[in-house]
Parts: sequence; C-alpha cells; structure tokens
Amino acid sequence: MESIFVTLIIFGFVFGVIYINNRRKERMSLLDKGLDGDFFEKGKTPQKILNLKYGLLAIALGGGILIARIFEFYGIMKEEGYFAMIFLFGGISLVIYYFLEKKMPK
Repeated sequence: MESIFVTLIIFGFVFGVIYINNRRKERMSLLDKGLDGDFFEKGKTPQKILNLKYGLLAIALGGGILIARIFEFYGIMKEEGYFAMIFLFGGISLVIYYFLEKKMPK
C-alpha cells in the first residue's frame, strides 16, 4: 500500500516539474513576441466567485454526509447511501451556484 503512495507522489512531483517548466517556457516565448503580462490574466474567473462555488460545494457535501448519517441511524438507508447523498447534494449546490452566478453583475 505504501509503495502506491510513493509512486503517486513521485509521479505527481515529476508531472508538476514538467508542467511548470513548460508553462514558463511558453510564457517567456509569448513575452519575447511582444505580448504584455495582461495576456495571461484574461479569461480568469475572479477569486470571489470561485470561493463561492467551492464554499457551496463543501457545505453541500457536509450536509449530504450528515443527512446520510441520520438516514443510516434511523434505518432508512444503508451505508451505500452516503455516495448517493454526497453526489445529490453536491450537484444541487452546483446548480444553485449556476443560478447565483447568472444573477451576479459582471
């Protein structure tokens, strides 16, 4: 079991180093062509909106686990219901986020 974790960590490290190195080379070549630094910031989602998305998702996942635990306690659902409740509440939170984002001013 430990060898799997070590292999995953090594793979992740090598992938990260290669990704960062290639990204740096790409950015340097774009800057050499005369593009300014604002080119890299276009199209990025503002941090506040991402925080809302992940906050809603975390709250919903916690709520899904809590509801599944309550259902298991009262015998309504078995342990397999945890996955269903987690995905159900996670999906509901992302749908809520979609409608909230549509109402936000750009």
